[in-house]
Amino acid sequence: MPIRPRRSMLYVPGDKTRALEKARTLPVDAIIIDLEDAVAPERKVDARDIVAQALSGDDYGPRELLLRVGGIDVAEDFALAAGLPLDGVVLPKVESGPMVAQAAERIALPIWCMIETPLGVLRAADIAAAPRMAGLIAGTNDLNKELHARHRPDRATLLTSLSLIVLAARAHGLAAIDGVHLDLDDDAGLEAVCIQGRDMGFDGKTLIHPATIDIANRVFAPEPDAVDTARRIVAAWADARAKQLGVARIDGRMVEQLHVDEAERLIAIADAIGAREYDPQ
Repeated sequence: MPIRPRRSMLYVPGDKTRALEKARTLPVDAIIIDLEDAVAPERKVDARDIVAQALSGDDYGPRELLLRVGGIDVAEDFALAAGLPLDGVVLPKVESGPMVAQAAERIALPIWCMIETPLGVLRAADIAAAPRMAGLIAGTNDLNKELHARHRPDRATLLTSLSLIVLAARAHGLAAIDGVHLDLDDDAGLEAVCIQGRDMGFDGKTLIHPATIDIANRVFAPEPDAVDTARRIVAAWADARAKQLGVARIDGRMVEQLHVDEAERLIAIADAIGAREYDPQ
C-alpha cells in the first residue's frame, strides 16, 4: 500500500457549508468531516444533507477524506458514508474489536478508530487487529476527562496512553494520529506537542482550526537533512549489496537492513509530500 502523508488531519463540522468549501483550498493532508461532537443533535439530519451536497463533486484534490460517524449505532451515517467518495470512516469511542467488526459489516470502507476512553486504551491492540482497520486516532481530551486527569502542557498524564496507542498501531501496521490541541493562541505549545507526538512515533496530528495546519505539516514532515542522509544510506546499501557485502558504512556508522528500511520509509513520505499539489488559498 502506498504511503500517504498524514501530517495534518483537520476536523470540519458536517453542518458548516462554508467550512466544507474552505477545506478544499487548505494545505491539509486529510479532512475528517465530523457528524459527531461538532454537530448539535438537532442539526444531524441537516448535516447529512450538507455533507452529501459538499461531496457531490470530486474537488478535494489529494486530501484524504474521512467521515466521523455519530456512533456505531447511527445507521443513517453509515448509509450516507456508503454513497460518498470517501477514503474511510472514523468511529468514535471505540472500546473493543467486536465494535469494529460490527462497523465492518455495515461499510466496505477502511476504518479509523478513536481511542478516547481508558477501556479503549487497554484494548487498543485488539481494536487494531480488527478487520478493515486503517488507523488509530488518540482522543486526548475525552481521555483526560475519563481519567480524571489534569490538563498539563507536557501531557505527562497521557504519555502512557499515547504510547499504548502507538504500540498497538505499529504492531498491526496501522497509522497512528495524535489528538487535538485546543489552545488556538498557543503556537509554541502546539509546536511542542507536535514535536512530542512525532518523537513518540505518531504520523501526524488531528486539528480543529486551519491556522494550525502549517505547524503540524512542518513538524511531522521529514527534515531535509534526514532525507538527504536517508538517500545516502539507500545508495550506500545498494553499493554494498552489489559488492556482496552484508553491511555498509555511512559517516563512520554501520548500516544494516533495518536502517535501510527506515530510510526508504522516510524517502517515500518525503516524495509523497513533494508530489502533492494543493489549490491556492
